[in-house]
Amino acid sequence: MAAAMVLLLPACSNSDEKVGPDIGERDSLPTLKSIGVSTLISDSGIIRYKIISEDWYIYDKKDPPYWSFEKGLFIERFNPSYQVDAFISCDTAYFYNLQELWELRGRVLVKNLKNETFKTSLLFWDQRAHRIYSSAYMEIDGETRKLSGYNFSSNEQMTDYIIHSSKGQFPLEDHTPTPQPDPVIMAEQESESPT
Repeated sequence: MAAAMVLLLPACSNSDEKVGPDIGERDSLPTLKSIGVSTLISDSGIIRYKIISEDWYIYDKKDPPYWSFEKGLFIERFNPSYQVDAFISCDTAYFYNLQELWELRGRVLVKNLKNETFKTSLLFWDQRAHRIYSSAYMEIDGETRKLSGYNFSSNEQMTDYIIHSSKGQFPLEDHTPTPQPDPVIMAEQESESPT
């Protein structure tokens, strides 16, 4: 038994232990990591939204804390008949929960309730102020008009918006003025007519 102890002791006291590197800053790791996210959100028991993302990370130790959707985000909104009436998609999304601010990056595509599509590379949604805005180039494609420009600002439904430095195409109705009689000719005709 003593011989066995002598043989095992050198193996237990090896000073060249192999250990992994330390984690370092705690805020560099997510508190939550979820892969393959697909969830439904209801309002008063009625399904209103569907969220799909390949990954979802929550960094609650960062300053400021945020959620990260590095591989993109897709959100659908349902009408009362469960038909999709609006959607948002982007390559990358961040949600700063303390500020209630969404930051959408990459190929951002939004369809609003008026069936207009919005394309840009950067879009912010401030839930506290109920505003959506972007300083990046924006293209808006509607059923009757097309717009493009910079410095976009809108309500949350993206139905009442302003875009600066814009250009676009609008259909014009036929507003050909109806010919009006010349008052001078009318006066001459009245003076020449027999009484």
